[in-house]
Amino acid sequence: MQLRNFGRTGLQLSVLGFGCGAVGGLMVRGEAADQERAVARALEAGVNYFDTAVLYGDGESETNLGRVLQKLKPAGVVVATKVRVPQAELGRIAEAVTNSLEGSLTRLRLDRVDILHLHNPITEAGGGAALSAGQVLEHVVPAFDRLRRQGKIGFLGISAVGDTAALHRVIDSRAFDSAQVVYNMLNPSAAGPLPADYPAQDYAGLFDHTAAAGVGVVGIRVLAGGALSGSTERHPIAGAAPEPIGSAVRYEADVDRARRLAPVVTEGFCASLTEAAIRFALAHPAMGTILVGMATPRQFEDALAAVRKGPLPQAALDRLAALRQAFAGEPR
Repeated sequence: MQLRNFGRTGLQLSVLGFGCGAVGGLMVRGEAADQERAVARALEAGVNYFDTAVLYGDGESETNLGRVLQKLKPAGVVVATKVRVPQAELGRIAEAVTNSLEGSLTRLRLDRVDILHLHNPITEAGGGAALSAGQVLEHVVPAFDRLRRQGKIGFLGISAVGDTAALHRVIDSRAFDSAQVVYNMLNPSAAGPLPADYPAQDYAGLFDHTAAAGVGVVGIRVLAGGALSGSTERHPIAGAAPEPIGSAVRYEADVDRARRLAPVVTEGFCASLTEAAIRFALAHPAMGTILVGMATPRQFEDALAAVRKGPLPQAALDRLAALRQAFAGEPR
C-alpha cells in the first residue's frame, strides 16, 4: 500500500483509508464478524488510517471500531473521529467539544485520537447545523488546542463542507492540520475551475489553499455517496441515499450523470465506474488518503483492487473532463 505524506503533520497515511461511515454502513449496521474481517483485511493490505465519527450511528461506529481494534491490537494505526457541536450548545462550545471527545474515547477504548475533525458545516453566518467561520476560529480552535495540549488529540481537522469562502478562510488561517475535502468525478472543483454554469457547488480550487497552508487532505464523497456506481440500488445495510453529495441536489440526478461518464469504462480506461472514481481521486497530488464507504468486506476488496491499479492516466482524466462539459447549464 502506497503511503503519502499528510500535509505538515509528519504522518504518512495509506492512500486508501478505512471509512467507518453510515452511508456504507458496515461499521454501523454490519455483522460483528464482517466488521472484524474487513478491518483485519485492511490492516493486512497496509491500510493505516481509520475514520469514524460520533454521528455515525449515534456512536455505534466508534463502539464497533474500538471493539475490533482492541481485539486485533494493530501497531501504527492512525484513528480519527469527529465532533458536531449541537445548535443548543453554541453558548458552550468548549464544553461541548470536550464532552463529545470524552465519549468518543470511551467508545473507541483509546486514551487519544490522532485527528479530531469538526463535523459541523462551516458557513459565513452560521445557523442551523452550521458554525460560522468566526465561531470556528474563535471558539472551536482554542477548545481543540486545549485538548491537544492535554494529549487527547494529535492534530486538528475540519470536514470542509459549507460555504466555499468560509472554508477558504478557515484553511488559510493555518489553525487546522487536516481537511476532509469533497472531490469526485462529478465535482472536481477542489482541484480547479468548473465549466461555466456547472451544476455543483464550486469549491474554487480548495486544494491550492490546503497546499499553501500545509493542510493534509482526506478525500471524501469519492463515490458521491454511491452514485458513481451508476446504480440506484443500495445494499440492505447501507444508509439512505444522501442528497446532495456529488453534483446534483437529487441523488437520482447524480446517478444519471454518473452513467453519462460511462465512456471512460467502455473505451477501456478502467473496468467499472466505481474503479474509475477511486482512481480519479488518487490521481490528484493533493490527496493524502481517500475514504470509500462500504457495506460488505467484498466492497473493501473492490476498492483495494482499484487502488492497486494506481491513478487514472492523463488520457482518462482528459476524457472525463470532456464528458463533464455536457453537464454545464443543466439544473442542479
